[in-house]
Amino acid sequence: MNSVLTNQMLKTIHLRFYEELNDFLHTEKKEIRFERTFIDRTSVKDIIESLGVPHTEIDLIIVNGKSVDFNYIVNGGDDISVYPVFESFDISNVQHLRPKPLRDPKFILDVHLGRLAKHMRMLGFDSLYKNNFTEEEIISISLSEKRAILTRSSGLLKHREITHGYWLRNTNPTEQLKEVIERFQLSRLIKEFTRCLICNSIIEKIDKSKVEDRLPHKVKEWHAEFYFCEKCDKVYWKGTHYFKMKELINDMLN
Repeated sequence: MNSVLTNQMLKTIHLRFYEELNDFLHTEKKEIRFERTFIDRTSVKDIIESLGVPHTEIDLIIVNGKSVDFNYIVNGGDDISVYPVFESFDISNVQHLRPKPLRDPKFILDVHLGRLAKHMRMLGFDSLYKNNFTEEEIISISLSEKRAILTRSSGLLKHREITHGYWLRNTNPTEQLKEVIERFQLSRLIKEFTRCLICNSIIEKIDKSKVEDRLPHKVKEWHAEFYFCEKCDKVYWKGTHYFKMKELINDMLN
């Protein structure tokens, strides 16, 4: 009797995920329309995240030909299509699920992304990072300071309160930087070498005479332009390291 009742209560829906959302799915579900059964009253958000896809990665959900929000309660027989962030298609007449892009993009990075944080700062992006941040701290800071979360942990982005975040596919910091620039459309906002690589503060130009006693002999002899981070007391100049970073930036943007 219980088995019969359970079978009668089971409901079946059909889902399909598009483009990079398939990165979160098991291999057998990639790029195909597949079935999922459920019993309880369930939101489409819960169904999607139970399959491993964070809601911050989604920009559009179509159910039976109509756009819905995350609170939509699924029904048996629903045909659900889930789309990632759109870069080149006009979907202004349907319901976006992410809030509008942050006007002043700021980021907080998880403990695995220290090298990416330096790359982000190199391009002038406000990128908060500590190698001992807990998930709770990252979420709290993200919400209070309106920072998008960058992470290698897809589970972190499943917290309901998070509105802006991105799961990085690559492990190489340079490729990660390209991902972030493309995903958040940052190309026109780059202000290279305006932030301290160590502490993320804005650096200011400083007169050579004020730091001359701290400079190596050859630097003092060959360079006239210097920048200073007041917070961490670091002096910057356009030496060999600068030109290597400049080459990296040029290669990436090209």
